[in-house]
Amino acid sequence: MTESRLEQILGALPRLRIAVVGDLFLDRYLDLDATLTEPSIETGLDAYQVTRVRSYPGAAGTVINNLAALGVGTIVPLAVIGDDGEGYELKKALAAMPAVRPNQLLARADRRTPTYTKPMLCEPGAAPRELHRLDIKNRLTLPSDAEAGILTALAQVWPSIDALLVLDQVSEADCGVITERVRQRLAELGAAQPHKWILADSRERIGLFRNVCLKPNVTESCKALGKELPPSQLAAKLVQRCGRPVFCTCGADGIWVAQPEQPPTLVAAPRVTGPLDTVGAGDSTSAGLACALASGATLAEAAALANIVASITIQQIGTTGTATPEQVRQRWRETKVSDE
Repeated sequence: MTESRLEQILGALPRLRIAVVGDLFLDRYLDLDATLTEPSIETGLDAYQVTRVRSYPGAAGTVINNLAALGVGTIVPLAVIGDDGEGYELKKALAAMPAVRPNQLLARADRRTPTYTKPMLCEPGAAPRELHRLDIKNRLTLPSDAEAGILTALAQVWPSIDALLVLDQVSEADCGVITERVRQRLAELGAAQPHKWILADSRERIGLFRNVCLKPNVTESCKALGKELPPSQLAAKLVQRCGRPVFCTCGADGIWVAQPEQPPTLVAAPRVTGPLDTVGAGDSTSAGLACALASGATLAEAAALANIVASITIQQIGTTGTATPEQVRQRWRETKVSDE
């Protein structure tokens, strides 16, 4: 990645229109002041005192956060959320990002807005510490009319977007937005327009996607293939299965990039030190990849940008990290100096 290519990619971002289809969560952080903890009169247990509530779009929303921070001009989320308080908070958080066009969000009374509630205990002289997380998820199959609504929204936005990001967060099959029927439609779109970027990320089912690019980590790749192999071989085998490029993330080592009929290559990640928080690193990687690919970058350049973005976000503790274009430029300069 040269400086001129980096500037070309970053300069193209305000003109891009990127859609994100998948499981949109609310990330709710509860800041707890340990010095105010008092015993519950009823139970005798510690009653933590909340001094601040911070709400951010999570899961697919983390991808959206990163796209917005990088400067993408138009971001279109396609998701099903609940007609509830968490849904109100989520829509309010999305409304704070001018690039987001929320008109394809489906709010339903029969669904809950998936929510990760993260209590953060703040003790004197110590970094905030996350306590046991509280999760709200839908554990019933997505209703067929909601599924049809997603397919309709996808048909409406597909002709006008530069790239589509797919985020399959919910572990339970067909209980999230990316059902088998939606996954099949994505395969059809990918086959019909192979030069239009679709990038899929899935915790449990990355091996079921066809005709779209994949962004698994090593664990997800092993699960998809049913065996443990070196990351380069995992990426190569997934390419054979999906028929599109694969970006296999390997933490601090970087990203193995594989594509049909070519040997995999490793794009190394910048080395970072100090306290690290890897929550959301995969989502920031996805955002970096999509931005670069939609801007005309090569696969290796896209992986390089994604590595830079992730190296910035993991240094942000106790929050959903993002990276701005200026932070990307600064990290690129630091990386070049260290390489020399």
